Amino acid sequence: MKSSRLTRLLTAMFMAGSVIAAFAAPAWQEGNTYTAGTVVTYNGHDYQALVTHTAYVGAGWNPSSTPTLWKDLGVTTGTTTPTPTTAPTVTPTSKPVTPTPTVTNTPTPVVTSTPTPATGSCTAPAWSSSTAYNGGAQVSYNGHTYSAKWWTQGNVPSSSTGDGQPWNDVGVCSGGNNTPVPTVTPTPTKVVTPTPVVTSTPTPVVTVTPTPVVTPTVTPTPGPTPTPGRKQLVGYLHASFANGSGYIRMADISDDWDVINLSFAEPDSPTNALLHFNRCSVAECPNVESDADFLAGIKAKQAKGKKVLISIGGQNGEIQLTTTAARDNFVNSISAIIDKWNLDGLDIDFEGHSLQLNPGDNNVAAPTTPVIVNLISALKTLKAKYGSKFMLTMAPETFFVQLGYQFYGGNCSGCDTRAGAYLPVIYAMKDDLSWLQVQDYNSGPITGLDNAYHTMGSADFHVAMTDMTLSGFKVAGNGFAFPALRPDQIMIGIPANANAGNGYITPTEMTTALNCLTKGTNCGTYKPAKTYPGLGGLMTWSINWDKYTNYEFSKSYRAYFGQ
Repeated sequence: MKSSRLTRLLTAMFMAGSVIAAFAAPAWQEGNTYTAGTVVTYNGHDYQALVTHTAYVGAGWNPSSTPTLWKDLGVTTGTTTPTPTTAPTVTPTSKPVTPTPTVTNTPTPVVTSTPTPATGSCTAPAWSSSTAYNGGAQVSYNGHTYSAKWWTQGNVPSSSTGDGQPWNDVGVCSGGNNTPVPTVTPTPTKVVTPTPVVTSTPTPVVTVTPTPVVTPTVTPTPGPTPTPGRKQLVGYLHASFANGSGYIRMADISDDWDVINLSFAEPDSPTNALLHFNRCSVAECPNVESDADFLAGIKAKQAKGKKVLISIGGQNGEIQLTTTAARDNFVNSISAIIDKWNLDGLDIDFEGHSLQLNPGDNNVAAPTTPVIVNLISALKTLKAKYGSKFMLTMAPETFFVQLGYQFYGGNCSGCDTRAGAYLPVIYAMKDDLSWLQVQDYNSGPITGLDNAYHTMGSADFHVAMTDMTLSGFKVAGNGFAFPALRPDQIMIGIPANANAGNGYITPTEMTTALNCLTKGTNCGTYKPAKTYPGLGGLMTWSINWDKYTNYEFSKSYRAYFGQ
């Protein structure tokens, strides 16, 4: 995804291309982040980066093997003059970051003392900060009995009651065990486990014991969809910034779009997680509508059955929920945005270093890394607060999902700790997830279930990547069977045109992939496990770029899917 700040930087770089002096290109190095236009040397050749990307450690995305990421400029001569570019091509990419080794203590077993059976009127077990409580669980704390409204962990009952808070104060009690049970840990850092190891049984098993059950009691229900039976077209709207694609007023968005993701809400800083949605200014977007007209436009779309979500993250929106305080800031600030603009839900578009796994955190079903644990807790809180109509979608890059089949960051030596880092979040939220819309672009080669590499921009790539999420796969290094999602929970993410992202595919080629997935016809070298006529639809970056090329995306695929 893209933000305005890098857009302006890239545009300036490309416009200035004619006056760049010759320079000696540095050697390509695994682990570095390269900006579009950067020139490097590799195996005696010079290469120019076609798109801003990170050469993730262990992924094998070197210049000679990734022609979708690098342009071969020929045999190196020691100096290289980049070819001037006469017109800027703005490519949405991940946020340029410099990978920094994550130094964390190896998670150590947490020893939690068992609550002593209560006597007297305080019959509920004492509250413990390390225990996850399901809705309906009762605890005693400081002479009161409290009942959990929904799944919660770490929220002190006496200060977490009232609207939007997870505890109800049932009343005063006396006697028994009213003192919080301490959590005994051998290190200052608590390792928390918000979700249990889930067996192959699709419905979480609830064991009735005096101790609160750790397993979230979530009844699996189909995620909400705007129009049952209709294939969805999901698009991102450049609502907080401007670039070469132009601004679009909410009222002017075509009804071909079923879901509009407002891009983006961004935090004050990555670690405080206080998010703000600041609309594009008049200076950047001269035709921007007023707040009142923008809100009226949202409600008009909703009256037609459309859904409008706030998207968080993107290229500049790095968010790291390292503490429970950051988690609570996240929940409260997102709630404020949703309430102000009358929105239907939340889209998670984390890129960069928002999600990564601590070394040794290798259990997808029971993660211990704080940024993962706290995000899951925050999403469950938001879902419980807004109810069944609240939409939750996720838009990770292939590196954070499908690469988990080959590398998983918590349990592989020498590879990037972000590999597959979305998997525990998707797994924990799978029954509340409206859909997953993996970005099948700005990607290096990814190994499919046929154990062959697949390169973006072809029908086979989309078939292979989609089949992984619809068939399920074993996670690298530990054999955990990551389960298949429902077909209606899958939207395939592709760029609206060649300007929008690296990996653009023409509607003709993409319909070949769709025919293979939904009908079993016209398949190429990759054959999916079965056909998926219930596939949810398509996502694109972006609505603005679609307009830039005379609505090629929305017109073509709405015609293909039908009304």
